[in-house]
Amino acid sequence: MKTSDFYFDLPQELIAQDPLEDRSSSRLLHLDKETGAITHEHFRNIMDYLRAGDCLVINDTKVIPARLYGTKVGTDARIEILLLKRKENDVWETLVKPGKKAKPGVKISFGDGRLMGEILDVVDEGNRLIQFSYDGIFEEILDQLGEMPLPPYITHKLQDKNRYQTVYAKHDGSAAAPTAGLHFTKELLREVADMGVKIAHVTLHVGLGTFRPVKVDDVQKHHMHSEFYVVEEDQAKLINDTRAAGGRVISVGTTSCRTLESATDEQGVLKAGSGWTEIFIYPGYTFKMIHGLITNFHLPESTLLMLVSALAGKEHILHAYEVAVQERYRFFSFGDAMMII
Repeated sequence: MKTSDFYFDLPQELIAQDPLEDRSSSRLLHLDKETGAITHEHFRNIMDYLRAGDCLVINDTKVIPARLYGTKVGTDARIEILLLKRKENDVWETLVKPGKKAKPGVKISFGDGRLMGEILDVVDEGNRLIQFSYDGIFEEILDQLGEMPLPPYITHKLQDKNRYQTVYAKHDGSAAAPTAGLHFTKELLREVADMGVKIAHVTLHVGLGTFRPVKVDDVQKHHMHSEFYVVEEDQAKLINDTRAAGGRVISVGTTSCRTLESATDEQGVLKAGSGWTEIFIYPGYTFKMIHGLITNFHLPESTLLMLVSALAGKEHILHAYEVAVQERYRFFSFGDAMMII
């Protein structure tokens, strides 16, 4: 299976640069994963494809304003930091630009010294371990000095930080938003619950691996970056009970999907707990937990496009994407949605 098998031609102007004023007014392409049949709808009408007894599984991670701009101490050299993973004792694994100015021992000042960082080590793929020091509460300082880490294909400045956050975001830790959830409003979630659909939550802190291109020709040789997830006991029971009662488990986003598939055993039972997952889902994978998926439109040749192809078949997905381009759907993080079931 070649990476190039997942290529499609995407006009640049279809990449959404700004969120819609009303989250739920985005368009929704519904794909029948068995037949490949396509229907067009608006997201606010998603109840048309749900039924009582289903369970929507959302990812309640919260994006931190992980992009920081600082100055190398003793010079006026500008350095950009992207926080990737919190280690311990205020040490973070980070992506630093330009890397050549970020050798171990270098100190960086952010916000005129309100936050200081010292580079401790260079680790995998050139990432840096940085020890931070400050007075006060780290999260409060970060909220004041940091910017939302928008993906590289979004060039417009985000006016409201909350628009790159789901309405149910709760647990700090992501370097990117679980974007399928951006379409839900609190009112829409209430309507869904009122019709008898259960809403369960898991947590997966989205890492930068989301944006990393597949650089190998052979799909199976690609290595996924690890991401931390949590499945709580009561939520595992809610999801397992749904399956046992014949209901459908529908993942809101590829991050929820990867969490569920990582934490489900070979008997199809979701296990509560936490850990790191490097699961890579591509065609040939047998899903253990989910029946359906709500997701955005993904980049050509990306691991996320491979995941949705595993669920609905590559031919169905690439045809649906061709239709989406013809119908001028908006793509990627701030774009329109797709429901595969």
